[in-house]
Formats: sequence, C-alpha cells, structure tokens
Amino acid sequence: MFIDEATIRVKAGDGGNGCLAFRREKYVPRGGPSGGDGGDGGDVIMESSERHNTLVHFRFNPEYKAERGRHGEGSNCKGREGVDVLLKVPVGTIVYDAETGDKIHDFSHADERVVIARGGRGGRGNARFATSTHQAPREHEEGRPGEDRVFRLELKLLADVGLVGYPNVGKSTLISRISAARPKIADYPFTTLQPNLGVVAVGETKEERSFVVADIPGLIEGAHLGSGLGIQFLRHIERTRLLVHMVDVSDASGRPDPVKDVEVINSELKSFGAGLDQKPVIMVASKIDVANKEKLAKLKRYCKKQGLELFPVSAVTGKGIEELKYAMADKVEEARLQASGDGLQEEPLIVDERET
Repeated sequence: MFIDEATIRVKAGDGGNGCLAFRREKYVPRGGPSGGDGGDGGDVIMESSERHNTLVHFRFNPEYKAERGRHGEGSNCKGREGVDVLLKVPVGTIVYDAETGDKIHDFSHADERVVIARGGRGGRGNARFATSTHQAPREHEEGRPGEDRVFRLELKLLADVGLVGYPNVGKSTLISRISAARPKIADYPFTTLQPNLGVVAVGETKEERSFVVADIPGLIEGAHLGSGLGIQFLRHIERTRLLVHMVDVSDASGRPDPVKDVEVINSELKSFGAGLDQKPVIMVASKIDVANKEKLAKLKRYCKKQGLELFPVSAVTGKGIEELKYAMADKVEEARLQASGDGLQEEPLIVDERET
C-alpha cells in the first residue's frame, strides 16, 4: 500500500500546576513558602527518516498526544517534565497547517527534526512569589496548555529522474531493466498503481555514478484535472531533476500518432504547473524491437525539430539501454552541479529548542 497523504491531530503536553505549600518541620521555625514549580509539558517532534517510505502509519493512527508535566510539590520540589512524542516521516514529506494551509516544513533531508507542537510551560509555585514584604504568599500558577494542532502531511518522492508517458508504454519494464526494482509488469493500462523507485548505477567501480529513477503511473489526457491517476501522482514529478518521456512506437498502443501522444503529455505537465514543463527532458522511443517504422520516423522528425534528444530503446532486447543510462547520468550530474552552484543544497535543519 502506498499512502502519500494523511491528516493528523497532535496535542502537546500541558504544563504541571505550581504547588501551594509551606514548610512545617520540627526545629524549623518560620519555614516559609515551599511550593515547587510544575513541570513543562512534552513536545510533539517530527523527524525525517530514510527507513520510512509511506505515510500509512499515520492513516491508521491519526492522533498523538505528549505527556503532561507533573504538578509541583512541597519542599520546593519541581514537577517532572512530560515525555516528548517523536513522529517519524519519510524524507520528502511536507507538513501543512490543516486550518490555514500554511507550509510548516519541508523534510528534504534525512534526520531533520522539527518541533510541530510545543508543550505548555509549568506553573510557578508559591515559593517563587515570596519577597521581603510578602513573606507568606499564597499565589501559585496553573500550568499552561500545550499546543493542539491539526496537520496535513503530503509525501512527494525524492528522485533524480521521473519516467513519464501514457499507460503501458514500457516504463516499468525499463526501470526493471536498469535497476534492481521489480515493479508489476503486464500488458494492460494502469498496471502501475503506485510510484516505484530504483537506483541506477553507471560506469566502472572507481568512477561509478548513481541516481534514483521513479516510475510514475501512466498519464492520460486530463490528468491535471484528476483523470486516471492524475494529480495523485503528478506531484511526485515536482522534485525530479530530469524527465524521461517514453513514447510507444509500436502498434500495440492503438494510438496512431506518437507526436500527438507527446503533445498531450506535455500539455498535462504544463497545466499542472510547478514548473514541470521547464524541466530537462530526454525522449525515449520504446519497444523498437516491434516498432512501426513510420511512427518512429515521425517521432524522430519531431524531436529533431524541437531540439530534443531521442533514444530508441528496447527494454526486452536491451538495445539502446546503455546509451540511455549514460545520457541520464550526464543530465542528472549537470542538474546537480547547477543546483549546488545556485546554493540549493542546504544543511539539515534541527529545531528543537524550547521557547523561553
């Protein structure tokens, strides 16, 4: 099961109440006020983890509550602080405030830690109110309530390359050929119902380059409006550095015009927004072992006119696969260098200090 959205409610711990007490012991005359402070409530903390790849655990357990602080006690004893709650999310998760829609944090690196709900501060005991002119105070404070918030979690895959195209053009077969991923492969549309990730290694051992490829479920006309699997998976292409647009040039697809196929998918990417139509693209003519020569020739003319690289491949026979892998690696490396030069690589963020 692949879950890429979830709504959760979190409640940070309330602060403990301050204590009202006076010291009354034998041989201790005028003991005075001795009420201790309440303990602070526990925080709700969210941390990105590479061990998780879905949000399914939030779908079935959507409410989390941190421990409240213990009340203060006599003899100036401060109450124990509440235990924090740590929630693990996959890298690529974006946290939104469900009420306002504001983005709280984007977990783009592993081991980022953010406090999403702060515990209430413990109340002061009456010992804290003693002064030279007010030596027997009876004032004491109740603990402050912890934050109670509702968040919407959205997971967007972190992949370098996204495979896009109509259903059943050979995306799953290609990713199974170039990586260790083993997605479901069948000869009917929408075989892939969830994104599949595969790590591709290129080159010799000493100079090996690697990148992550995402097999995105097939797109159809109207995908940006939700047709087919639509918006549910278009969002996963947002984070990719490179798009590999696959076009079926065989007669098995039942679509006679490969150029129209390309234009329809490009239109969907542009309509969805998020700069998808501005990403670098490599065109792939798939299933050339059973290709219709007229369709292949028409696609070649179109790519030449548009200035696009075209790689005819057959995932079944392996023809053209190595050339495509190296081209993908070169484009990804170029995009990484550009991103690094623009200062887009940030250090992991740790935000866990308590407000004073």
